[in-house]
Amino acid sequence: MKKLFEASKIKEIDEYTIANEPIEPVDLVERAASVFVNEFSRRYASRQKRVYVFAGPGNNGADALAVSRMLTERGYNVYTYLINPSNRLSPECEENKRRIKEGDCEQFTEVISSFSPPVFNPQDIIIDGLFGAGLNRPLEGGFAGIVDYINHSESTVVSIDIPSGLFGEDNKDNNLQYTIQADLTLTFEFPKLSFLLPENAHYVGEWKTLPVGLHPDALLKTKTPYGLITDEDIASLIRRRERFAHKGDFGHALLVAGSRGKMGAAILSAKSCMRSGAGLLTVHVPERGEAVMQTSLPEAMTEADVHPDFITELPDLSRYDVIGIGPGLGVNDKTKAVVEKLLARAGEKPLVLDADALNIVAANSELLYRLPQNTVITPHPKEFDRLAGRSENAYERIQKARSIAAEQKICVVLKGAYTVVCTPSGKAFFNTSGNPGMATAGSGDVLTGIISGLLAQGYRPEEASVIAVYIHGVAGNLAAAHLSEESMIAGDITAMLGKAFKQMHDEDMSYLPD
Repeated sequence: MKKLFEASKIKEIDEYTIANEPIEPVDLVERAASVFVNEFSRRYASRQKRVYVFAGPGNNGADALAVSRMLTERGYNVYTYLINPSNRLSPECEENKRRIKEGDCEQFTEVISSFSPPVFNPQDIIIDGLFGAGLNRPLEGGFAGIVDYINHSESTVVSIDIPSGLFGEDNKDNNLQYTIQADLTLTFEFPKLSFLLPENAHYVGEWKTLPVGLHPDALLKTKTPYGLITDEDIASLIRRRERFAHKGDFGHALLVAGSRGKMGAAILSAKSCMRSGAGLLTVHVPERGEAVMQTSLPEAMTEADVHPDFITELPDLSRYDVIGIGPGLGVNDKTKAVVEKLLARAGEKPLVLDADALNIVAANSELLYRLPQNTVITPHPKEFDRLAGRSENAYERIQKARSIAAEQKICVVLKGAYTVVCTPSGKAFFNTSGNPGMATAGSGDVLTGIISGLLAQGYRPEEASVIAVYIHGVAGNLAAAHLSEESMIAGDITAMLGKAFKQMHDEDMSYLPD
């Protein structure tokens, strides 16, 4: 997994790089500024636009001053403002101030006391380099005023490394009113954790990572519980099938799902389970749902409950390798009793709990602590809050999910734009595939089926969860490419699962739909 680091760890990695490459701190600033300017020039090729650079007194300001100098050398019309009310600069910022004053940057202003801000127009570009990821208190005073002034402009705003005012991780105690609202954030080496959280999207805008050559030993040695799931990870985890394999080698899954009016969820989940490679699938459904399941998915076996409209019985579990429960289940009292029996009788068999199964657990707080080891739960944020109590923001929610996963020795798949897989070891892996078109009814049922299908084949719960969320997203990307984000529905994700798996198998990773 590609590692993600907290802001304090990033500082340690920078220091290690400086000491062991070795490289002078000002030269590391130069390197970062160079990759920023290359990307900026690629995106904003016109030299006719006015570019306003705002630099702070620290090392993010040093980056900004170096960027200003390099853009000026490339022919951009650059206006630079160094905001220095304390009249004290970091050594790297001081050196870049000297360089910019010795160069051709005639439109340079150092602001120590009063400040007359420029008048922006919509065609201008503002480069924000006031503060970096090390900020740990809300902006106030003159800096807050400048941020507010920039945010009220109609100009394009590009932040260096992180929008000024945003903390690297938890912004619960921040005053986000005085945080830059960037259109684009060009960050160095890896995203900050706060970029991956929904409450910060308004400030980060589009983001892209730029390599700056931090020391590989520092990246390897520095421990972190956070990581990004990438296609390389998934391609290495997915197993190739043996030539003489048979269906029994790929497990027998049981899916307990469906109720009156909600059989579609059961069908979506069942199809996705089969499309993810389960050798055999039995679906336990209400009696009236048997015909529709057999018609919709003849490849699956069905087992009809005695009740016509909802689940009241727990099947014999002895012949199954994994049990998935929840899609379209409903929360009838007799169905609640089935969920409780399952938690008591599952033993060491892996379980996947989603949707109404989670709502049943949430309604009886004791059940959360009866989840057997090897269980995978797949809540969206509201379902998780019902399980674990309301969280102030996504960062707090992820920390709770990590704690529950570690204490209960289960996997928590916290669904969202960057679905987070929290493992029994306390790690949290952020998914990088998928798109907003997947925010559609039934998408979670598809994910439940994929996880169940992988667990049936013998993947460990953390492996199955990581593979499933990534494949789910890749299938969603393929569906969006084929149909558009607006038009895709959950069944389209299932329909693209085969192509998603094929993309992971292809060495060139270039498979696209016709």
